[in-house]
Amino acid sequence: MRLILLGPPGAGKGTQAQRLVKKYGIVQLSTGDMLRAAVAAGTPIGQRAKDIMARGELVPDDVVVAIVADRVDQSDAKKGFILDGFPRTVPQAVALERMLSAKGLKLDAVIELKVDADILHQRIANRVAEATANGRPLRPDDNPDILRTRIEAYREQTAPLVDYYRLEGALKSVDGMASIEEVAAAIGDLLEGAPKKPQRNKAAAKAPASKHKAVSSRGAGRQEAAAPPRRPRRHRQVTP
Repeated sequence: MRLILLGPPGAGKGTQAQRLVKKYGIVQLSTGDMLRAAVAAGTPIGQRAKDIMARGELVPDDVVVAIVADRVDQSDAKKGFILDGFPRTVPQAVALERMLSAKGLKLDAVIELKVDADILHQRIANRVAEATANGRPLRPDDNPDILRTRIEAYREQTAPLVDYYRLEGALKSVDGMASIEEVAAAIGDLLEGAPKKPQRNKAAAKAPASKHKAVSSRGAGRQEAAAPPRRPRRHRQVTP
């Protein structure tokens, strides 16, 4: 099972990814984690990424794709994976598809969590108020201003992926504003609800064909030729 979850910040992708990991025994692959692991391991691609990040530059797509390619070859990703934070743009999606195809792999589905931005902002505001009232620490994405900026960035860069994967026939959408349990159930239905191939009626397949149906048009022609039409009887004229 190889999946991508799409949706703006705060849509619940992380929560649903954890449930899918537990349900299907697959791994969640974060590009940030993969980059740090590659740098720490000192791999050639990790060293290249380290040099780029040391200069304060963004890691280019080809480096990220190469790191993802190395990661999906590891044993724990053989059963499948969920990509987290990648792809973010259509060019990245195209590069990902080419990389997977070269390995004889393909995505099983791209799940879009559809949310209403205004309701999402209100949800975050409610979560902040509740956490503050209960003395709980706030999450990094619980700042409304930061969330607004991240949502705008998503709309500009990542939202076009929805159209791309829809045209590819891989996109499946669920209502991300539903409860966690309802969203999880909807995703499960989408992943497991593929129509089954109709089975042949074995009894009908074994039944002998009718004699009349077994005779082809050519056979019928031969039968008619073997029995020529009868000539009309000539009546003898009786002399009075």
